[in-house]
Amino acid sequence: MSDDDVLIVGAGPTGLTLAIELARRGAGVRIVDAAPVPHRESRGKGLQPRTLEVLEDVGVTGRALATGTTRLPFRKYFDGAHVNDTDPFADARPTPDAPYERGVLIGQWQVEELLRERLAEFGVTVEPGTEVTGFEQDADGVTAVLADGERIRAGHLVGCDGGRSRVRKAMGARFDGTTEETQSMVVGDVEAEGIGRDVWHQWFTSDGGGVALCPMPGTNSFQFQASPELDASGEVLPPTLESFQRIFDRYARVPGITLTDPTWLSVWRVNVRMTDRMRAGRVFLAGDAAHVHPIAGGLGMNTGIQDAYNLGWKLALATAGRAGPGLLDTYEEERLPVAAWTLGVSTELYARVLEAVKEPGVGVEAAAPPPMGTGYRWSSLAAATTPATTGDPAVLRPGDRAPDAPCLDASGNPVRLFQLYADPRFTLLGFGTEVADAVGKLAAEHDDLLQACTVDGGDLRDHEGHARRAYGVTGPALVLIRPDNHVALLTRDPAEVTSYLSQITTFPPKE
Repeated sequence: MSDDDVLIVGAGPTGLTLAIELARRGAGVRIVDAAPVPHRESRGKGLQPRTLEVLEDVGVTGRALATGTTRLPFRKYFDGAHVNDTDPFADARPTPDAPYERGVLIGQWQVEELLRERLAEFGVTVEPGTEVTGFEQDADGVTAVLADGERIRAGHLVGCDGGRSRVRKAMGARFDGTTEETQSMVVGDVEAEGIGRDVWHQWFTSDGGGVALCPMPGTNSFQFQASPELDASGEVLPPTLESFQRIFDRYARVPGITLTDPTWLSVWRVNVRMTDRMRAGRVFLAGDAAHVHPIAGGLGMNTGIQDAYNLGWKLALATAGRAGPGLLDTYEEERLPVAAWTLGVSTELYARVLEAVKEPGVGVEAAAPPPMGTGYRWSSLAAATTPATTGDPAVLRPGDRAPDAPCLDASGNPVRLFQLYADPRFTLLGFGTEVADAVGKLAAEHDDLLQACTVDGGDLRDHEGHARRAYGVTGPALVLIRPDNHVALLTRDPAEVTSYLSQITTFPPKE
């Protein structure tokens, strides 16, 4: 029996992101996974722009961009005839405040591989073939029980173990929602020589069926998605390479193409479920363990990664004894509404796609989701402070995602705010020479919790005005950014910064 700060159960994208966030902040972390070896399945195959911002902070986005692709046109066919090629993001451009204008197509197994590599840089590796079947908790920690009878002791436990989560069941949490057995598709990874790899092929038919082949970057495989074969009673037949071939021949109507080398064959059913709570004492849920939903819009892996990003800094401060017990309550407060939003949006998008593809020339772009990760204005961490910005409600507010902006450092070298925010502490931006002394004093008083710099007052130069515009700053101002790159407060009063940071260290628990 060992004793770590945090035990993470499940080494998918959610668990791995959380492990990195904890490890880079100095927390003792152990991560286990029931699978004996990592999978090599494409599964959730896209990273949304906000997730790329998160993974930049984690230290993985550059690797993901090098592995995946950001530009893949959609080629649509209807009843066997080519209709059009479209790029729904052709007009998207990066902006100073949002550097990633489109997502990245990349296999889930590749994302996990990159995250494992990054985690290993902190000296932490996944323990495979380690199945947690239950846990016991007390006032001082959690004892996880493994399938082989071993027991692992940790200060906190986080279940990132998927939709069938053992941790969630042991918590006694509900998993409310529905499973639509009649709404399903077959999915898998196959090779298909003779099919071009420069577009995402999508064949639909007037009888409502369809098949799609999406080339997975860095591999010879396509992700196969299709309407399933049914038996005489209307039940979905088990997926096989032979059934995939029959489905392809029926809907694509492209002779001479043979599907080969399957590495993943599966049936996907519409599940719309979420837990009623994401915390029970020292135990937390994240990712699919807390919420599952339709694949439309590609929100699943992204939502789990963003769960982990929210929880990581809070757990790290709590385990270091630098946060009040109530800080951990804000994880559920902030992420449970996001889970509900995600379920609603993905369900609506799925229904939209099913209807849209009946029209020739329309494909999965009908499931383009609204922006993810826009913020937590409702949170108790979104401070009500002295206004430092304009009164326009469209302007940034506490709880919102913190924008990026290009600046120059003290030596005149280009530096982006996101690069600055990669520091695991809170970041204080002081706009104007008028607040420079206050910024220096706050940095000295809260060095373990805060990095601080002045903008146009010594440390950074907002040479094109992008930072002031992004943050709605019109005069002297103090902007406090959370470790997960959301705005904590905007103010002109240094005392409010001190008060906010004191709240973090003494945060009372939820009644």
